[in-house]
Amino acid sequence: LQQEGWSITGVCPVRKPEMAAIQDADLVIVGTWVHGLFVVGQAPWGIGAINALPALRGKLAATYCTFALNPAKTLDKLDKAVSYLGAEVVGGVALHRSQLPAHTEEFAARLVANVPVRA
Repeated sequence: LQQEGWSITGVCPVRKPEMAAIQDADLVIVGTWVHGLFVVGQAPWGIGAINALPALRGKLAATYCTFALNPAKTLDKLDKAVSYLGAEVVGGVALHRSQLPAHTEEFAARLVANVPVRA
């Protein structure tokens, strides 16, 4: 994203959010891995911490989850949690852990193509 002219204001775990970075951001990216049994009970790991993030009203957000076998509805659950915080979710992607380099490049390309950089 930086190669495309985006500024990164911070990178932090959801359990220790950088409040100033979140406040300064136009777009917040929230991601986690899929938690649950291999094919049942999948959910975003750390959903309690995600639900406890500060309000994101007026922010755009993108989401992602990493998975091994099947993400099921994890991304939908993550989108719902981030929307509940007040953000406008502009997209998300489930990233297979064996394909992270290719999938993260695709995720970044989608963001660059669909979210304008504020001057």
